[in-house]
Amino acid sequence: MMAEFRVSTRARIALIDITGEVNAAVAHAGIRAGLCNVFVPHTTAAVIVSENADPDVGSDLLAHLERLVPRDGGFRHAEGNAQAHILSVMLGVSLNLPVSGGRLRLGRWQGVMLAEFDGPRERSVIVSVAPE
Repeated sequence: MMAEFRVSTRARIALIDITGEVNAAVAHAGIRAGLCNVFVPHTTAAVIVSENADPDVGSDLLAHLERLVPRDGGFRHAEGNAQAHILSVMLGVSLNLPVSGGRLRLGRWQGVMLAEFDGPRERSVIVSVAPE
């Protein structure tokens, strides 16, 4: 089963919690146990699992990523968004997550996040669910 939803981002760089939308796609698939793949078909965004209880964790993560790969790093890419491409590759565009009881089997403080690095934009998220 495959589903797709869209996320509108509001900032150049941001983390958006999409756990609810992904869990809704898993529930719609009707698969009680298996594997869920979350994929973003973009070269300047990523998907990650991170803490979703304390917003300071996300802020710290984004600030550190911007220090690791500065926006004005002297890149040759003419569009000016080389930082976004590099961060997307570093974090990754897909996740494989276990499904148990018809829901994502995440830890207590974990959430699925869309990482925006070249916003604001409208992003697609593709969710595939396969039984075990």
